[in-house]
Amino acid sequence: MNVVGYARVSTREQDPAAQEAELRAAGAQRVFVDRGVSSTLADRPQWSACLDWLRPGDTLMIRALDRIAGSEALAVETIRDLGRRGVRLKSLTEPFCDIDTSTPTGEAIVGIMAVLAQLRVATIRENTRRGLAHARAEGRIGGRPSVMTPERTAAAAKMRADGHTLSHIAKVLGVGRSSVSRALDRATESTAQTA
Repeated sequence: MNVVGYARVSTREQDPAAQEAELRAAGAQRVFVDRGVSSTLADRPQWSACLDWLRPGDTLMIRALDRIAGSEALAVETIRDLGRRGVRLKSLTEPFCDIDTSTPTGEAIVGIMAVLAQLRVATIRENTRRGLAHARAEGRIGGRPSVMTPERTAAAAKMRADGHTLSHIAKVLGVGRSSVSRALDRATESTAQTA
């Protein structure tokens, strides 16, 4: 009966040391760590190694559910899979996530989690739709502001007319090639509409 930890950070720049230290302090004898990997990917090298390492009767310890699953549906599926394998899951930050899925009560709790997860996803979608519709009604467009200011777009258009490549323009302006391309496309559309 081993306590095995799993830690994950989404980018290479992030440091998983704090997660690893918390897991070891809570009793994890071994900790698997993925760096720069999204929890939405099924094929994570250390996650796969962790699953291979686990045996019936072991406990998988995590800091939070989002370390192992990128969505509530995936979390529920993972909890069920671990339960079928006889592995207990324990989260350090979510007290509801210490479930014995081999019992009818544990399986019922996972079912309730699945229903609540689906409700949460539907609610987020509805709120997003409502917010975007409201913003459009007020003449705003959702998303981040473009890095291509009117000044940068004008400079890009002049450089393009002088025969420079999109890659060169992007490098000179310090932005991505796709940002330059989209801005020039919008400028061309706008010119065509006013003509």
